[in-house]
Amino acid sequence: MSNNFENKRDQEKIAIVWTSGDRDVALKMVFMYARNAKKKDWWKRVRLVVWGPSAQLLSKDQELQQELKIMQEYGVETFACITCANMYEVTDQLKDLAIEVIPMGPPLTDMIKEGWNVLSF
Repeated sequence: MSNNFENKRDQEKIAIVWTSGDRDVALKMVFMYARNAKKKDWWKRVRLVVWGPSAQLLSKDQELQQELKIMQEYGVETFACITCANMYEVTDQLKDLAIEVIPMGPPLTDMIKEGWNVLSF
């Protein structure tokens, strides 16, 4: 039974794809869920992917930046799409927030193929 539990825990991975530029969506859905998913051990691994308008919002909003730091301290892995970051001219700001800014198409595709759960906002 222990081995089955460990195998199940290995599958408990979620990628939260945050695309919305809406601040309320960020604070009242995305960030709250991502933080608690890791803090309360709902998922073994939690990844937040900043993609599209959310990159611009995050680069300008200090409260969101503080919430992001708390998430990271709990162990949420943070990534951003470099193409979108470059379009919004916020690449350096996102990197300064300890976000891994990379081309996200291939990694997201790999996560889906590897059985990650995906939640998008």
